[in-house]
Amino acid sequence: MSVFHPDLRSARFIPPIPAKMSVVRLLRRTPKPKPAPHDVRIEELDVPGAEGAPAVRLRIYRPTALDAADAAPAPAMLWIHGGGFLVGSPAQDEASSIAFARALGMVVVAVRYRLAPEHPSPAAVEDAYAALTWLFENAARLGVDDERIAVGGASAGGGLAASLVLYAHDRGEVRPAFQLLVYPMLDDRTVTRRDHDTRNVRFWSPAQNRFAWTSYLGREPGSPDVSPYAAAARRQDLTGLPAAWIGVGTLDLFHDEDIEYTRRLREAGVPCDFHVVDGAFHGFDAIYQGARVSREFHTEQVRALRAALSR
Repeated sequence: MSVFHPDLRSARFIPPIPAKMSVVRLLRRTPKPKPAPHDVRIEELDVPGAEGAPAVRLRIYRPTALDAADAAPAPAMLWIHGGGFLVGSPAQDEASSIAFARALGMVVVAVRYRLAPEHPSPAAVEDAYAALTWLFENAARLGVDDERIAVGGASAGGGLAASLVLYAHDRGEVRPAFQLLVYPMLDDRTVTRRDHDTRNVRFWSPAQNRFAWTSYLGREPGSPDVSPYAAAARRQDLTGLPAAWIGVGTLDLFHDEDIEYTRRLREAGVPCDFHVVDGAFHGFDAIYQGARVSREFHTEQVRALRAALSR
């Protein structure tokens, strides 16, 4: 009997992706976005970065219904793409960003952050924070309710979203209302584990994980004193954070670290809804976008956002 979800059985044939810079450079080729749909306006602009840092590029998805004179302030989400801190751009998540905007009548602001190894931590979280503060400062202009702004991301983007929430909490300038963490990459110490059964891991392997964390941290993963702004699981005190949703598959390399972060959030008094998909591997919903299990996974994210951000 296959360990993979019935909708994902062919994943057993997915070959490993080598963990090396030549592959990173190949994957950095940005996909060309499709034309904007009639009901969602897409805009790109640059906003100021952190002090001494370059400007940060944002890609904004705004339902055209919000242009109506009588439109009520809408919820919003700052979305952070995945790619192991090494590759990726907002364009890779275009379909899901549009889907969130449509389903929830929300503004989605996707951030293009600086990538490792050229720009190790904390560059990415600083860029994300610049985007978040811009979103709060421009909420009225965007037709956004600044009390209903979430932070979300997938994979490395989910890890960055979790770290961004910590960064914002500590600075005390803006407070997101919710964090949506899709199979987040939270803990560099997973690299040091030797008890993992990774025979059925797909798409993100231990070798890739080590390569990515080493590139992002600029040193060996598992080293002492890694900042929680780089690896959110390093944070000791999780009290006072916004409610969270965490989703992951049982065959995901990040499964155990995501369960542990969920447990610790709950112990700290932070409401956290944990959604696990049996037989699903890392990034399954991106590779098998049309599969029923992938559609259901996205529906759960929409449900969580609606519950957290509704009036």
